[in-house]
Amino acid sequence: MTSKTIRYILALAFGFSVLALASTTALAQWQWVEKDGRKIFSDRAPPAEIQDKDILKRPAGAMRGAAGPALNAASAPSQRASAPKPTGKDAELEAKKKKADDDEAARKKAEEDKAAKTKADNCERAKTGLATLQSGVRMSSVNAKGEREVYDDAKRDAEIKRTQEVIDASCK
Repeated sequence: MTSKTIRYILALAFGFSVLALASTTALAQWQWVEKDGRKIFSDRAPPAEIQDKDILKRPAGAMRGAAGPALNAASAPSQRASAPKPTGKDAELEAKKKKADDDEAARKKAEEDKAAKTKADNCERAKTGLATLQSGVRMSSVNAKGEREVYDDAKRDAEIKRTQEVIDASCK
């Protein structure tokens, strides 16, 4: 046999042994001694005639059901008082959700503040540009070919109109 086949067989054997071990521990959760001295293993609670002192092993956190003896009156209130009352809410989950909501609100506020700052900056620049255009100072710009063009009256009026639209949009 090759080493690959041997590894495969060993892996299968290991897997089956883990599965068998897990299934046997899951089935035998209760252990008690019968009146005749026999040990009983079961996945169900012992019958009512078996006393608590004869129960050798219980599942974690298990109480005997209706088949078991009733709790005495003195121990019942203390067990009820010590058990936490289920509220239907997970405090840790609620805290994480609140933190996520707070983070989202802070992120949105930061975005809104940034947009407002940009809008105010655009407004100030547009107002300054409009004041320059309306001052009558000779203005020029560079075209796509890299040549300098001096504004004539039509070009100045078009720039004034465009700048006023920017002011109307940004300065609200």
